[in-house]
Amino acid sequence: MSAGQTLMTQGASTDQVLVLRARGSRSPACVKVVGSLENGTEALYGIRVSGDLVGELAAIRDTGRSATVIACTDGAVHRLPKERFLGFLDRHPEAWRLLATMLGDRLDWANQRRLDFAGYPVDQRLARVVAQLAERHGHPVGDGIDIGIELTQEELGKLVGAAKESAVKAVKQMRGAGLIRTGYRRIVVTDLDGLKAFAMAGR
Repeated sequence: MSAGQTLMTQGASTDQVLVLRARGSRSPACVKVVGSLENGTEALYGIRVSGDLVGELAAIRDTGRSATVIACTDGAVHRLPKERFLGFLDRHPEAWRLLATMLGDRLDWANQRRLDFAGYPVDQRLARVVAQLAERHGHPVGDGIDIGIELTQEELGKLVGAAKESAVKAVKQMRGAGLIRTGYRRIVVTDLDGLKAFAMAGR
């Protein structure tokens, strides 16, 4: 797959499950999962990286795609026919447990974003998600932790239910406080403990 490529389209029929793979230790595969309303409003449901499955729920439930999946980076993707994927699960009952654990982790992520939306302003919501991305997917660089995922500031905002302007303002605030460094589609956390403290600070 190549950056910007649409791998799945919301509403399309389900015939495959995707397995994401990296092309190198510092080049993880990464896709974004985007949902759209009829009026054009979009929400970024989440990020999937090397080792993740994409499209498994639609295959299990035999429904159309619930979201559009777009590659954020170049990477490798294995396409499993739906029947082959379901047959593997039936032949290996232990795989169902691993799949349920993965789905539970995704549900925890989604529930946490809902709680954050209810309890924190945009800047703290964004700080919380950046810190979590750094801990889950980041890798050390000279002055901190690269979050390991290429996202625009607008896309980061969509992860926490914030408008582009609010997300840009929050990123500027964190950068001014010396908590992060930014580049083109890149964020480096320069003070992880400070970022966590900022995310939890009372207002």
